[in-house]
Amino acid sequence: MAPSTMQQETFNCSEYENGSCSESERPLGIRAAIYSFMAGAIFITVFGNLTMIISISYFKQLHTPTNFLILSMAVTDFLLGFTIMPYSMIRSVENCWYFGLTFCKIHYSFDLMLSITSIFHLCSVAIDRFYAVCYPLRYSTKMTIPVIKRLLLLCWSVPGAFAFGVVFSEAYADGIEGYDILVACSSSCPVMFNKLWGTTLFMAGFFTPGSVMVGIYGKIFAVSKKHSRAINNLPENQNNQMRKDKKAAKTLGIVMGVFLLCWFPCFFTILLDPFLNFSTPIVLFDALTWFGYFNSTCNPLIYGFFYPWFRRALKYIFLGKIFSSHFHNTNLFTQKETE
Repeated sequence: MAPSTMQQETFNCSEYENGSCSESERPLGIRAAIYSFMAGAIFITVFGNLTMIISISYFKQLHTPTNFLILSMAVTDFLLGFTIMPYSMIRSVENCWYFGLTFCKIHYSFDLMLSITSIFHLCSVAIDRFYAVCYPLRYSTKMTIPVIKRLLLLCWSVPGAFAFGVVFSEAYADGIEGYDILVACSSSCPVMFNKLWGTTLFMAGFFTPGSVMVGIYGKIFAVSKKHSRAINNLPENQNNQMRKDKKAAKTLGIVMGVFLLCWFPCFFTILLDPFLNFSTPIVLFDALTWFGYFNSTCNPLIYGFFYPWFRRALKYIFLGKIFSSHFHNTNLFTQKETE
């Protein structure tokens, strides 16, 4: 807080009410309703993804390369719900950041890192499904546990280095007129991307990996169509495995589609805003950010709807059966699902 105080002595902060938070213009009832809605989303995000983490970690039957990628993605969503969304909720409802400039940067760095980490995970899942569906005979030799570990290291390290490097260096704000006084005087945790870094973030953090994902899934579904024509001529065990892989690809394709739908408006606004002289209303940008957050809320709901094993694991967790010895070897799949 000391640097901010020194800057306030240099700048005239009267336009920003000397850096203090103004009283919220929203009636108490509306604020309570927004708090309730956001808290409900946070609850589903945290406990839904925590259930996914426990399920895949505990049940040995779920220890597959694909599920380890889903596990790591659930950790991403869990961290977003547990460490990012609560502070964002207070800022959004109260129109004020109460936690200081340094924590503002830490918060936004993690926010940006987890968003990009999610799309990197989805790219890795797309690659995994590509080999499972398009090259099933080579899948077990290509997508090994060491390969998954390297993919996960890439998924976490690159977004982390990018997010913390850009935010703490303040390179994203180079050349933005009036940004210094906005940081010194505003109470809203302002982060504004200039044209260079707004474009870089959109292209490298969203558009390029998103395009790769769409291209891969396009190939997967094209191959799946061919397989569906020839599937009846295959041996029964191979036929069943191809059906399972196709269903998994379809479910994860839905996860990918929901992610792109939820985060595209926010990333696109970051791209356009510097070219529109930062005229995007704060309320609109806040709403688009929360629309992106809701992707992390949707993922466990999608898994619960499409994966019966997830519903069974959830039931066992709530009944406390996971505390029984040797229960981790329980079969979560019915005969119909293994066929």
